[in-house]
Amino acid sequence: MRFFLVLGSGNALLAILLAALAAHRLEASFSALQLRLWDKAVSYQLIHALALLAVALLVRQLPRQRRFRTAGLFFVLGILLFCGSLYLLAATGLEPLRYLTPLGGLCLVAGWTVLCQAALSGE
Repeated sequence: MRFFLVLGSGNALLAILLAALAAHRLEASFSALQLRLWDKAVSYQLIHALALLAVALLVRQLPRQRRFRTAGLFFVLGILLFCGSLYLLAATGLEPLRYLTPLGGLCLVAGWTVLCQAALSGE
């Protein structure tokens, strides 16, 4: 439980700091496209930070349900690949990073799918 609690709160903190960085420092030097990529990364990171906090609570309440942990791990991997690739793409413009973004998106979808399956199974 603590693992997901730390990752959830840490990612929420990081997302807020990165949003502030964009608003106060990057706006003058980034193009509109770079700022859109950055904002999308911040939004998805914050949403999935909250999802990780929910996973932490679910793991605490239902520790035998391993699917919650699996969903959380997919969320962590999705944040790293999806959000991370968008941040790096916005900051560097390196086009090959675009190939990591869909993989991260698939991890986020997998996390929600596993979470939904766990809820439906009622275990």
